[in-house]
Amino acid sequence: MNPRPSTLSADGMVSSSHPAASTVGARVLADGGNAIDATLAMAAMTWLTLPGQCGIGGDAFAVVREPDGSVWTVGGSGFGPDGGDVDFYTERGLRSIPLDGALAVAVPGAPAALGALHAGGATRSLTDLWAPAVRAAEKGLPCSAKTRDDVREAHTAIAADPGLRAVYLPGGRLPQVGELLPQRDLARSIRALARDVHGFYTGSFARQAVEALRAGGAPFGGDEWAAGADVRPEAAISGNYAGAVVHQTPLPTPGWMVLQQAALNDGVVGFSPWLTAPAVDRMARAARLAFEDRFATCGAGNDGWKDVLEPAAIGAARDRLDGRRASSGAFSVSAGDTTSTVAVDCDGRAVSFIHSLAFTFGAKMTVPGTGVVLNNRYGRGAYLIPGHPNAAAPRRKPLHTLNAWVITDTSGNLLHVGNTPGGDGQVQWNMQLISHLLDHGLDPAEAVAAPRFTVFPGSDADVVGRPAELRCESRIPEEVRTELERLGHDVALQGPWAAGGSAQIITLDAARGLLSGAADPRQEGIALGV
Repeated sequence: MNPRPSTLSADGMVSSSHPAASTVGARVLADGGNAIDATLAMAAMTWLTLPGQCGIGGDAFAVVREPDGSVWTVGGSGFGPDGGDVDFYTERGLRSIPLDGALAVAVPGAPAALGALHAGGATRSLTDLWAPAVRAAEKGLPCSAKTRDDVREAHTAIAADPGLRAVYLPGGRLPQVGELLPQRDLARSIRALARDVHGFYTGSFARQAVEALRAGGAPFGGDEWAAGADVRPEAAISGNYAGAVVHQTPLPTPGWMVLQQAALNDGVVGFSPWLTAPAVDRMARAARLAFEDRFATCGAGNDGWKDVLEPAAIGAARDRLDGRRASSGAFSVSAGDTTSTVAVDCDGRAVSFIHSLAFTFGAKMTVPGTGVVLNNRYGRGAYLIPGHPNAAAPRRKPLHTLNAWVITDTSGNLLHVGNTPGGDGQVQWNMQLISHLLDHGLDPAEAVAAPRFTVFPGSDADVVGRPAELRCESRIPEEVRTELERLGHDVALQGPWAAGGSAQIITLDAARGLLSGAADPRQEGIALGV
């Protein structure tokens, strides 16, 4: 696999994990739309191009940098069922919330987040922006190798759901690469959502969804579904790294974990040559410490993350890392299935956007007659640990893996915009991308293609007690891996491009008025300029 060179443009750029999504976004920019318009168009198209990764029934987050230098975010994730406290699940003999079926579902946040993003600065109607996705759903997009593999992975569960089975197992068989997969029910749902985003939470769709979930045994009452409509712009959370400012998504996302790692690595990683053992060792131990702090202190409704970013806490944590006293944690990273986009327009507005169903095809459950696949975020994110800040409880959002970022200089001028999917890998790989860009001056193509490493354990709720590992793509040189083992890491070797993720980066060279961007060669994405 050969990394693609960075794409160059002077007027605007988009990048996503599928060519059809990038093409839609680039056309919006070429027709005079802004980066928010392009993001919304790409979001809907990825519901069709990457259906195992994202959808109307998932969650979504964005960071927006405006031309005046201000930065804001939207966060769309919903509550679990009002009747779903820890006792509800444990009394049914469960040690963790299931990952498939109605019990796995949280109220989808994506529609409300997209509505808030649109209200925050779009220039085109959702009906216009989503028209290409509607046409693609009616006609059917060619099945990609990624979608075929996702269907194969979730085959048994897909076969058990009539809505999924009708689309993804045509004639009862796996789809072939290139085979058209029409989704007429979904086309009708996209049209309805474009006309009235909030109807998803209070109208006929909401009633259908709650009825289906209750029939599946999930203790939804309906009020928590209606409450999911309330998504409003929020300030980004920000921190410094290598003389720049990193802007991240707030709770329930783990954006603070990227900022914590940045604070722990600043002035250390950049003084080691690129991807040498000291640099990898420091970033790996900082990531492991962040996961420990997440599990110990953070739930979606509290401010524990603020405490770990206090200067005294950062100083104490740096002392621990300098003294090589980071411990191994208790929970395992899971990769997850998510997809993301980035866009920059001619005015310098930048959007980093990410959305997900959690794991592949989410809960493997559709709302009958709608084509909408529901997420399994509650099963993935909520703990069955009494008293824990992230324990299952009424009106509590589970912790999230999604996060997105924009980097500016200290005056607010745009430098970079990026993100990557990848479950609990995200907060680690985003730190690595930021270091590649700011510490070592890599261009976007070099940064997204760079060899990755991933610490285990992380903090997903579904698996516990896994041994600590440092998973390294084999392109990290053998001598570096050997030195990491000497430093105490249990190195697990992965294939040269096997870590996961699908990173997107756009960089602005203000001096030349030039944008450069790239999509991760680990998937089939592309960056396009206009």
